Amino acid sequence: MAPTAVVVDDHADFRAQAVQLLQAAGYEVVGCCPDGNSAIAAIEATRPDLVLLDVQLPDIDGFRVLAHVEDLDADPAIVLTSTREEADYGTRVARSGAAGFITKAELSVQSLSRVVTRR
Repeated sequence: MAPTAVVVDDHADFRAQAVQLLQAAGYEVVGCCPDGNSAIAAIEATRPDLVLLDVQLPDIDGFRVLAHVEDLDADPAIVLTSTREEADYGTRVARSGAAGFITKAELSVQSLSRVVTRR
């Protein structure tokens, strides 16, 4: 059985690219969400193995989504993504509990695999 994933990003084009990338990496994508609130609902409903989570969302940011997920009885590997660099968020990424951070420009099967296997 393939590991499952949820993609959270407010840009439809990026969600589509992320789905293709995750499928190429062997994941079954069980949810695509354009905002944080729908992401929390999808993660609670599907209990994915991986969440690819944009930091900047239109309703609540990825850090707050991550905090909500920690309160659920779920333990997905959460990989934060952004067009910005990790350093732009100061220590928030390190303190967030995320498995890792990958800029959208650097997102690939290889970079995702490195982050998930470090977990």
